Parts: sequence; C-alpha cells; structure tokens
Amino acid sequence: MAPAAPFNPPTSNLPGKPFVPDWIPPPVTKETHNFAQLKSIDLSLLDSEDPAVVDGLVQNVKKAIRDDGFLFLENYGVSLEQLHHQFALAQYLYNNISEEDKQRLLFDPETGAWSGYKHPYGFKRHRGPPDGIEQFNWYKPDWEDTEGRVPKCLHPFMDEIESFCNYLTQSVNRRLLTLLSRVLELPDDYLWDNVQSHGSPTGEGYFRHALFRPVQKSTEEASKGLRMHGHTDFGLTTLLFSVPISCLQIWGRDEQWYYVPYKPGALVVNIGDTLEIVSGGHFKATRHRVYKPPVDQRNEERLSLVLFNSSIGDLRMGPAKESPLIQREGCVNEQGVYKEFKDRTTEGKIVPTNKQWREIQIATATDPTDTVHNRVGVHQVVINGKLMHQREYMGVKVCLPV
Repeated sequence: MAPAAPFNPPTSNLPGKPFVPDWIPPPVTKETHNFAQLKSIDLSLLDSEDPAVVDGLVQNVKKAIRDDGFLFLENYGVSLEQLHHQFALAQYLYNNISEEDKQRLLFDPETGAWSGYKHPYGFKRHRGPPDGIEQFNWYKPDWEDTEGRVPKCLHPFMDEIESFCNYLTQSVNRRLLTLLSRVLELPDDYLWDNVQSHGSPTGEGYFRHALFRPVQKSTEEASKGLRMHGHTDFGLTTLLFSVPISCLQIWGRDEQWYYVPYKPGALVVNIGDTLEIVSGGHFKATRHRVYKPPVDQRNEERLSLVLFNSSIGDLRMGPAKESPLIQREGCVNEQGVYKEFKDRTTEGKIVPTNKQWREIQIATATDPTDTVHNRVGVHQVVINGKLMHQREYMGVKVCLPV
C-alpha cells in the first residue's frame, strides 16, 4: 500500500483564534509494581517495501491481539507536539466551558448515546454522587451542527479538532484495520469496507475529551476505588492516548488487574466486542477498568483523549466466514461475548445489531457508587473466588471482573 501521509493539521495561530495555554504533562508515578507489559507495534512498518518486515508486523499484531487484546501503537503519523496541542484544547475546554453550555449540552445517556457534556456526578442525566469525571463526546449529529451542539469556547478550534479526528479515523484506524484484516488473512480493506461505520469524522462512533479530577473520600469509599467498572468496549477498536496518570487497568491472563504504563506519544489500542465476534474469538475483547491511581498521583488531574470506533449500526455481528484463518483453525469458543453470541445463534435466536448492543449498555449503565445494584445477588456474583459483574442484554449474558 502507499506510504501514509503524516498528520498535517490546520494552523493553531490564525487571527481571531484565542490563545491556548500549553498542556504540561503531570509527573509520572514512581511506582513500578503491578504494571502490565504490553507489546508495542510500529505502524510505520506497514509502509515497508520489504514483505518480510510487513509479515513480521502482522505476526506481532496477531500475538498481541490474541494474548491481551491490548497494545501500544507508535509511529502512527501524529507528532508529540501535535498530540500535546490536542490535549491543550481539551484543557482549554474544561477551563472555559460556561455553566450555560453545561446545561444546554447536558448528555442524556438513557437514549443510548453519550453525546454532549457529562457532568461530574455519575453516568446518569440526574446528578448522583460526585464522581469527578467530566466529558464531552462528539457523535455524528455533533459534527454536523457544531454551532448548536458544541461548547462555544471550542467553536474557534473545531477545524483543528475535526481534522485530528478525521486523521485518526481515515488514516490511523484504517491502517490498523488493514493489519487486523491481514491477521484474518482477508483483503486489506475487508474490515474497513464491511464492518467499520462511515459518514462523519468518527463514523457511528465518537470522540471524547475527558477530565478525571481527584475524588472525594466518601465517593472513593462507596466505589471501592473504582472510577469505571470493569468492562469491554462494545465497538470495533478504541484509540486511547497514553497519559502519565496511571488509572487505566487491564485484566491479565492470571486474572489480576494491572496498570497500563505510560509511553509518551503512544496510542493504547484495545479491541471491542465487535472484533471479538467478527474474528470468531481469535481477537480478544479487552477487559479493562479505570481505578484510582497510585498513591503519589492521587491529587493529580487526569486529562484523556479517546476515539471509539464503531461498526455499522444495523450489522448483526457474526464471524467472518470468508477468513481463511477461521476456515482453517475454526473459532475460539471459550471467548467471552463471542461464545454468548454463538450459543444464541446456534439456538436459532437473533443476536442484537451493533447499534442495539451499544445503546442498551449505555442506557442501562450503573455507577461504581451505586451500592443498590453493585452487590452480590443483584449485579454481582462470585465465581471461583473472583467478584464478577454480571448483566444480561437482550438475552446475551455478560460476565466481567469488577
């Protein structure tokens, strides 16, 4: 394939644009124990003219996706300076968003979308216990009506934010899907053409600016240190930019939680339910959560940028039967959500569409501080001595470590 062009954003110092202070990354934790060892993938190797180099890259991706469902992606076309400027824009949002815009653009997750502004009081429209997490999420309608659906303080910078998301979707994620298609031994654009949603800078997925402020002691006690439940993402791929504050944890093969280390400039990539199902269980949907950081970072704010890539909404997910890998090796039946979808189709039942699958989980999400539901016998069970969060969506059971 043709070499990928690097990110070339609109200029940030045009006349009329307000001054945006630099984002200064907070200190990295001095803690070294309980951190995961993630494989790092150099995306620029996909442009190599040496077939052996490209094949080695594909094999490394195959191993990372099968083992962990999580990996670092480096040399993907965005410089550290360009990335830090996007963090500066997110910082500018939370320092300048008006109370009027917070109310006007308040999210309504009961609709099945996180679109708009999330207040720091839990993941429901009504205010629950303070969780210290603010977000702004861009969905397709928000890109189409930025004047009406985006905070006024960001209007002068929408060319930069939209250009960034277009590059992440059209270049970075497209190349990543090329690699994953090759792992399945399918044509390069199989996942891009047949599974990835299109039609906006983020397709049917969404882009997020998020700010995690230190939590109150009462909130930490009620949530037992959790900031987001253990979960898998319900989409295709998630592109999360590595940040110094260690809050993100992944569930290891030894069934323990491990912090994801900081790698400056890298993208943390995780696999969603859609790809686990399309791959017939060969790809592992990443079990992860957001937890309180190490002690030396407890009073620091964590700024985050994330792109959630989603598959086509009306797609009823099933294995890519055209895949020579699946034809040769069969499906991996012990995988989590893939096994549930397979069991349901074997019984002759209809599985949810991708849109239904993501929207019901958003609409019925519970907060870590919800002591009514977060207890054994309601949404939790103990399996082999491990506390698990167990839910059922449209007949599909999901059981994940808390």
